[in-house]
Amino acid sequence: MIKAILTGHTRGLGAALAGELLDRKIPLLGLARRTDTGLPERFPGLIEQVALDLADSAALGNWLAGDRLAAFAAGADELLLINNAGVLAPMGALDRQDPAAVARAVCLNVAAPLMISSALAGLHRGGLRIVHISSGAARNAYPGWSVYCATKAALDHHARAVTLDGDARLRICSLAPGVIDTDMQAEIRETPVGIFPMQDRFVALKQDGQLASPRDVASRLVRYLLGKDFGAEPVADLRSLPEAG
Repeated sequence: MIKAILTGHTRGLGAALAGELLDRKIPLLGLARRTDTGLPERFPGLIEQVALDLADSAALGNWLAGDRLAAFAAGADELLLINNAGVLAPMGALDRQDPAAVARAVCLNVAAPLMISSALAGLHRGGLRIVHISSGAARNAYPGWSVYCATKAALDHHARAVTLDGDARLRICSLAPGVIDTDMQAEIRETPVGIFPMQDRFVALKQDGQLASPRDVASRLVRYLLGKDFGAEPVADLRSLPEAG
């Protein structure tokens, strides 16, 4: 039996991933600041939700020390973990970044996925597939995005190092999904050029119809996650994977 854990399951790509997994009848545990009241109605008996601020590392640590995660994982032959939750802010040059916002971004974008990954690896002795939702910003630096670039690059390097540990039961990939038509893209387009000098590039992507739909990306991502080649490379781009086409 396969079960899945998904962070940030109520919005954007996360909501599309939740729908894709549940449509496949895969029991899902969703972790986000808010719950989605419509999911239990659409998928009775398949969805569990926890309202949790993943940027609060102490709160997440306390939750992981409890028994809810182990109870959900019980009976699964294989677990899927999709570390999707993330935040773009703070944007801007280094001297314009609020230190508290920097800390929040690092906790949400890096600490939370690493904490949940290690907790699952420790409690589940069956198969485990972990996908970190990465970004092209992990591999290419952008002005004004130093925090986002750094946190996504951390996920890439985490996947590389975990792969070197050689745990045969565990597969991991830090996967860039491409440019998706979500609220994050709207946030980018609304950011002043003085804070993000490359804003015009992202405005053009929207105007030219170059943004992928969350549903299409979620479908390709889940197919890859469940496929035989998942984890062959610890860092990948969804758009370059023929298996996910």
